[in-house]
Amino acid sequence: QVRLVESGGGLVQAGDSLRLSCDASRGTINVYAMGWFRQGPGKERESVATISVGGDTTEYADSVKGRFTVSRDNAKNTLYLQMNSLKPEDTAVYYCAAAVAYDSIWTPVGVDYWGQGTQVIVSS
Repeated sequence: QVRLVESGGGLVQAGDSLRLSCDASRGTINVYAMGWFRQGPGKERESVATISVGGDTTEYADSVKGRFTVSRDNAKNTLYLQMNSLKPEDTAVYYCAAAVAYDSIWTPVGVDYWGQGTQVIVSS
């Protein structure tokens, strides 16, 4: 079992950058595929980026490709999401997620553990 805690959200202007972090306050992320999801106002939770246990495989939603980068530091037990060229439509609560199987982490139903979320607001 792992407990995930996100940080790094905030209010920024369009074009700015933010880096989100997800720390495991209990347990370890080293055995889990990890991902970032987001849920905007009035929208369903959607996958943003995923990364395999070893970090060698990543996937991104089309809406963030080329702007967001997911990475992990297993030695520090931390997952990251570097977000560049932010747009107002990126405004959402961002959630860290862990799954036993990489194949299942792209959808919310495949996630085994969730963080509590961190708010990102991008003003135009």
